[in-house]
Amino acid sequence: MKLPSLLEAKKRTNNKINIVPEGYVLNENYKNLGLGKTYYVKTYGCQMNEHDSENIKAILETMGYKEASEFEKADLILLNTCAIRENAHNKVFGMVGRIKHLKESRPEVMAGICGCMAQEESVVEEIMTKYKFLDIVFGTHNINNLPNIIATSMAKKSLEVEVDSIEGEVYENIPVKRDSKYKAWVNIMYGCDKFCTYCIVPYTRGKQRSREPKYIIDEVKELVNDGYLEVTLLGQNVNAYGKDLNINYTMANLLEDVAKTGIKRLRFVTSHPWDFNDEMIDVIAKYDNIMPYIHLPLQSGSSRILKLMGRRYTKEEYLELFNKLKTRIENVSITTDIIVGFPGETLEDFNETLDVVNACKYDSAFTFVFSPRIGTPACKMKDDVSIEEKNQRLYKLNDLVNKYALEANQKYLGKTVKVLVEGYSGKDESMLMGYTETMKLVNVKADPKNIGKIINVKITDVKTWSMDGEIVD
Repeated sequence: MKLPSLLEAKKRTNNKINIVPEGYVLNENYKNLGLGKTYYVKTYGCQMNEHDSENIKAILETMGYKEASEFEKADLILLNTCAIRENAHNKVFGMVGRIKHLKESRPEVMAGICGCMAQEESVVEEIMTKYKFLDIVFGTHNINNLPNIIATSMAKKSLEVEVDSIEGEVYENIPVKRDSKYKAWVNIMYGCDKFCTYCIVPYTRGKQRSREPKYIIDEVKELVNDGYLEVTLLGQNVNAYGKDLNINYTMANLLEDVAKTGIKRLRFVTSHPWDFNDEMIDVIAKYDNIMPYIHLPLQSGSSRILKLMGRRYTKEEYLELFNKLKTRIENVSITTDIIVGFPGETLEDFNETLDVVNACKYDSAFTFVFSPRIGTPACKMKDDVSIEEKNQRLYKLNDLVNKYALEANQKYLGKTVKVLVEGYSGKDESMLMGYTETMKLVNVKADPKNIGKIINVKITDVKTWSMDGEIVD
């Protein structure tokens, strides 16, 4: 049993990151462990978690498990969790309650928690105290050892916890079961060393560590050969890619090399403004297959609050970068993240955030009330803003964000755009859905044979968060 430690997870050394070329080797004894059984993986949180779940599913299938369509029908249930906000925490334990009810009627069902919440001391303590009926808990550094964790729990018939609180390694050749046949996530790095004062990610994901370029480029080439049309490069802070490799190879170099593979669409998330340089902008502007869509988290429009957040840039520096992107990348759409109610945020600070939103007129924004995370510096800061005031600020911010999101979409009315059709629309199964190059959701009436293709669509109607269109020959 290995229990998490936030104190250990915080440590950073100058030790070279260990790259394991064969990061997953299945023990012969576990090849049939899941034979005749089914699994269900529920994912919470970011794209990195989604891709981790693709790895988890593939590993389970090497053991003989088959995927179940509903958790009630599964023999093994795993919740791949997010630790960013309290809301995600509550959703997970709500699901755990449903699993407890299921295990009362089917005690043979195995269930576990993994992902970022599993890396938190307080969460694992809560599980071991209140939720002993769970079978396994494993962390973000332990995915490749999942078969052994399951086997150990089966043998002991007890809760097995395996959570390493370490800087981490880079495991290559982990199997993957991709959720889409047309779009793929590709990790380019893991972890984060920024230590923004509100953020738990450096503790749950470990030290910043980049994959070597050859592994990334080979993976993308294989995806191109398999018919994939879009790749999204993933990392907690992709702009810092390569800083730990000591080979004079940056994110700008990687973007250019991946663009040259011939992938039709290339995206990347998430960017930290501090590491977004002119070389990156030049490469994005140069290649048509690098999509003109940037997610650029602001977090606050107040330089005073940004300093308290540990964001390492001022409002003025952010706006300078934003304007560079708008000027140098044709037709670029920019989205952002904003936190309201950070400890010590005054009305003046909040109004500065509104000023930035008015200046940038974002295509959309993810907005949140500050959520304290145990173990982070911000959790200990004096917070004298009432929850009522925070919610009022959030409502006011959202009204402004929605206004500019609609304005941004209205510019597309009557225009023809390229849409990668992904499947049936969630709002109307008689329609298909997909995304433009600028990451706009489009619902379109078209023959299902167009799923998995990039088609021309004329926009006929716009809403705040989506657009409707018709196919154009």
